[in-house]
Amino acid sequence: MGYQIGDRKLPLDVAWTDAEGIQRPANWLKLSTERDRELLGITWVAETNQVWDQKFYWGYDSDNNLIPKQLNDEAILDEDGNDTGEVQTGLKTLWKDKQNQIAASLLNDSDKRVIKALDEATTFAEFKAAKPTNYTTYRAAVRTACNTRQTEIDNCSDVAALKELLFGPTMIEQSGELVANPNLATAWPDPVE
Repeated sequence: MGYQIGDRKLPLDVAWTDAEGIQRPANWLKLSTERDRELLGITWVAETNQVWDQKFYWGYDSDNNLIPKQLNDEAILDEDGNDTGEVQTGLKTLWKDKQNQIAASLLNDSDKRVIKALDEATTFAEFKAAKPTNYTTYRAAVRTACNTRQTEIDNCSDVAALKELLFGPTMIEQSGELVANPNLATAWPDPVE
């Protein structure tokens, strides 16, 4: 935070006027002694080192409340309040897109196996016989998990719920016992070997 008198903050390198109306130069705080500051009632307020998740919040407001980022897509309005036809993307859309990226990444390895089976087959019957069925099941499970996760994201009512869904702890305390967190997103399927 820095120096302050009561609730009034005194930034460094800025001239200021004390309670008796005396104008203090911009370098006064740097050149003053601890005793000089003490006589005027100037105290040092230490930083609280507040940390926030920048993926979900802008920071803290003056009352120490987290400032959430925009959850839903919103129309961009001009200075007269008219819709410009553009949309400001919200967190839900960003995180649903991220689920698509994760699914594509998970499917990438199995793509190679399926393409190899297709490449080596001369008929559809040979392809079906050569294509590993465990990959078909896995690929369907990845797509289902992606769709389910996107629905879960859509169902979040606020930023805190979205953050809990995606990054909450796996275990929570409930009635004095540790239980699996019911607010987490559907898990991705285990990869096929």
